[in-house]
Amino acid sequence: MRRLQLAGVVLLVAAAASALAAPRIALGSLLAAWWWALGIVLGCFVNAWMHVLTGGAWGIPVRDTAVALSRRVPWLLLGLVVAAATVTRLYPWAMQPAAEWTHGMASPGFVRAWLSTDFFIARLVIYGIGWWCVTRPASLRTKGRAAASMIVYAVLTTLAAVDLLMSLMPGWYSTAFGLIIMSTQALSGAALVVLLAPRALPVSRDLGNLLLMWCMSWGYLAFMQFLIIWAENLPREISWYVPRLQTGWAWIGIALVLVQLVIPFLALLFRSVKDRPARLRVVALLLLAATALDSAWTVLPSIDAHDLNAWWTAPLAMLGVGFLMFGGLGPESEAQHA
Repeated sequence: MRRLQLAGVVLLVAAAASALAAPRIALGSLLAAWWWALGIVLGCFVNAWMHVLTGGAWGIPVRDTAVALSRRVPWLLLGLVVAAATVTRLYPWAMQPAAEWTHGMASPGFVRAWLSTDFFIARLVIYGIGWWCVTRPASLRTKGRAAASMIVYAVLTTLAAVDLLMSLMPGWYSTAFGLIIMSTQALSGAALVVLLAPRALPVSRDLGNLLLMWCMSWGYLAFMQFLIIWAENLPREISWYVPRLQTGWAWIGIALVLVQLVIPFLALLFRSVKDRPARLRVVALLLLAATALDSAWTVLPSIDAHDLNAWWTAPLAMLGVGFLMFGGLGPESEAQHA
């Protein structure tokens, strides 16, 4: 465990070193990696809250993993401190005069007020407190707490996605963005549960169906957002897809369709995959890698789609955060330290 965490620190330092050549790409890579790791924890709790509300044997490994991950939350929330400290170096609305990025908006006054540095930092504090509260093991004790936690999570995560990710391109907006983000988080959380579950898993098929459901949810929401924006073809709306479809990031988009939807969808249709934990873990590992790729695809083209430093900085940051936060993690190992 300590070796993995030490390797994570080394990889993060290497990723941060790219700030000498491309400071915004370095910050963006760290943001993408942190958001991916945070999403795994929050997504695991989404599945755990669902189990509290619905019941069933399938939720036992989900709840065990959620409790184990709750110990990582305070460390993950330190990422909000970094975001607050670097807001004037990463976000264009904090670096440029308001007249430049609010030109042509329907409600420029509201947008300027919302995207003010002080108010932004105040909201980060609220997000941190809210996420810490809903990821306590106490949120899994009763149906009422689980339902309330899910509502708080949905509101906070939607707003945080707007603030931390969408505002990297302040002229762009999508009402489906928050739903896409939350479905991706739930998918990554379920995938981690499969990886950490005991080898002889009696509910393997149920967890496979859970992965299939979240794959389909993400695919539907992401496609509908793309279809609506493509059909309307409005300059302000397509601005988010242009750097992702007219640069090398287009190949990443194609890869995402394959590894986050098509391949796992086809694999999870077969009981011979879902009933065998070893095979299901391969699918789960693929989905975890896909959600990491999705996080990079969401963040980095909004910063600079042509900077080649992103192609090596982002993988280092993802591996670094992954090893540091999840190295040696397992429900059994956490129970020994409890």
